Amino acid sequence: MADPIVRIQQGQLRGRVDYDYRGVAFYSFQGIPYAKPPLAFYSFQGIPYAKPPLGKLRFKAPQPPEGWSGIRDATKEGSECYSTHIILHTIVGSEDCLFLNVYTPELPSDGRQSLKPVMFWIHGGGFTSGSGNSDIYGAHYLVAEDVVVVTINYRLGVLGFLCLDDLKLGVPGNAGLKDQVMALKWVQKNIRDFGGDPNNVTIFGESAGGSSVHFLMLSPMAKGLFHKAIAQSGCCFNPWAWGNVNGKILCSRLEYSTNDESKMLEFLQEVSVDKLYSTHLIPRDVMRVDLRRPLGPVIEKISPYEPAFLAEDPMDIILQGRYHKVPFLLGYVSREGMLIEVTVPKDRQLVTDFEEAIPFNLGIPKGSPQSLKTAAKIKEYYYGDKEPSFDDMDTLYKLQTDNFFYRGVYITAKHHAATTSEPVYFYKFCVDGPLNMLKKFVGIDAPGACHADELSYLFKISVADGFDPNSYEGKNVLRMITWWTNFAKNGDPNPRQLDNIIDVYWEPIRNNRMNYMEIDYQLKMGEDPDGDRMRFWDEIYSQNLITSKL
Repeated sequence: MADPIVRIQQGQLRGRVDYDYRGVAFYSFQGIPYAKPPLAFYSFQGIPYAKPPLGKLRFKAPQPPEGWSGIRDATKEGSECYSTHIILHTIVGSEDCLFLNVYTPELPSDGRQSLKPVMFWIHGGGFTSGSGNSDIYGAHYLVAEDVVVVTINYRLGVLGFLCLDDLKLGVPGNAGLKDQVMALKWVQKNIRDFGGDPNNVTIFGESAGGSSVHFLMLSPMAKGLFHKAIAQSGCCFNPWAWGNVNGKILCSRLEYSTNDESKMLEFLQEVSVDKLYSTHLIPRDVMRVDLRRPLGPVIEKISPYEPAFLAEDPMDIILQGRYHKVPFLLGYVSREGMLIEVTVPKDRQLVTDFEEAIPFNLGIPKGSPQSLKTAAKIKEYYYGDKEPSFDDMDTLYKLQTDNFFYRGVYITAKHHAATTSEPVYFYKFCVDGPLNMLKKFVGIDAPGACHADELSYLFKISVADGFDPNSYEGKNVLRMITWWTNFAKNGDPNPRQLDNIIDVYWEPIRNNRMNYMEIDYQLKMGEDPDGDRMRFWDEIYSQNLITSKL
């Protein structure tokens, strides 16, 4: 089969032919499995969606992409963004990284083709690492369900989240999130040429990608650029999802002293990217809720020079219903907190000072009577009269699950369901099997699903083994890709007819009932998952007047 050629606004692209996954059983309406051979799909990789953010464009909002003459090779992925690999802790990528990849089951033919739903993936990595590359996010499962899949890179760490106070300098923060908006604009202009429907775009992401999805739902910049949203294990209310004004901190680490932000910017734009990242402004020990991270999204000041990605408190936006109201699917995995095994050195994993377990957004001064009282309540709730121990890691996993991920996801689901007429679908992913790749990589033996473990049920991961469609793991892959692509197509994850793969109807949250799908080997609809733990945190938050609306 000849390499496919596509013409977009920037020029022509040469892609390649790939094949979706083998051996997966497709089911008829009678529930009888029959084998289907792998089908070809078209892959276009390393497409620039913005001008390279180099030189004076470093730290700035992305600029529209430039065109090219001739046919551009799109058979290989572009560079991922300069960062430290989350697992290997090695430096990867480059500054010239604003690329995306498109995977489509069918290309337009004489304009007669019906356009397909588009699924726009935003990777995780704490806003400091990761990429949209196919080593982790192979589209082979999803594209087989007749959707177009787009994966993107966006600027990370210092390059994506430098924030200065002087608005005239054009670095108010959130450049990495503005990259995502630029990529969505590229989709609106070009996805028809790949057979995708610009009027049916679903944004979805996990961890920092999930919080990015939530931020996009709140940002006026993203209006009209998407039509459905899926946030996996991430939202704007997670404490790790926020950064600070950080130019002075960065310059200090680089031993450059000035209070003049224009000089700061000039200096930081001339420093080599290697030196920028030598500052260790991104600590490995990122799982601290009591400290606001130096790098991450911020609430921007309203500027006369350029539009803000986000200029208001997210909770105000949500409670007043001033966000993009689209069908919303979100959830968490049962033991998100196992992530500490990847991000925190073993000798710092146990929480011994429970003031460190008090989220910074409560605004309680450390060492104050209120802080000590709150710390004691947290310790008593999770540990009772016992002391934290490596012999009882599951209690620590629960605490970190709630504190870093689930509390924020829970209130996101609750408040969106209360302020929109669009459906909100909620889930808890509990599958614990051989496809749980992060848990398997780290070697965690404790029960439960680790943060990011659901990814290998949606994407083909290069280091993962294949799966038997008749196994429990294969069944869960089929469930996940069916739900996610049905939601992208219709705004409803449910199949037209229940069968022996999906045998439970997924109810959205209704009438203040926190309905959720428990995704495990046996499916189950429930209400108010881990509700006792959430009510404990409701009490903790309600005792602080500043954040009582949370």
